Amino acid sequence: MSETLHCIARRSFLGVIAAVLAGRTIASAAAANPVVIVHKDPNCSCCSGWADHLRAAGFPVEVHDAADLAPSKQQHGIPPELAACHTAVVSGYAIEGHVPALAIQHLLAERPNAKGLAVPGMPVGSPGMEGGPPHPYTVVLFGPAGQTPYMRFIGTQRIDT
Repeated sequence: MSETLHCIARRSFLGVIAAVLAGRTIASAAAANPVVIVHKDPNCSCCSGWADHLRAAGFPVEVHDAADLAPSKQQHGIPPELAACHTAVVSGYAIEGHVPALAIQHLLAERPNAKGLAVPGMPVGSPGMEGGPPHPYTVVLFGPAGQTPYMRFIGTQRIDT
């Protein structure tokens, strides 16, 4: 085999190895985060924006459109005062409203004895609600022990430590 053909064959082989390793890295990153199942109104663009925020953070997202979300909220134990425009489930936790991916990642790492997290209402600047000056808001942890502030954000930036 000529030196040129040998060089091309070696580059092709290395290219295949690099592609395989890159594929494993991408697959590993996707496998690192569990699937988030989102229940939302089919016409809600802010809910779709929130799902896109989760995807950008590396979460696989499965969207279930439903005109009536009350049964989903009831099934997952969302307190009425914490209700927002969509309900999600990840690894046994309920996620209500525009909760930033960072808060979900912390929840999954800490695994507290809780039902889930919520951002009541639709705070301007929260994931999916971009478009104006972001307002500070609180992510609430809720469950058997009641409701407690979990994290504070402006937009997607955590403001407490």
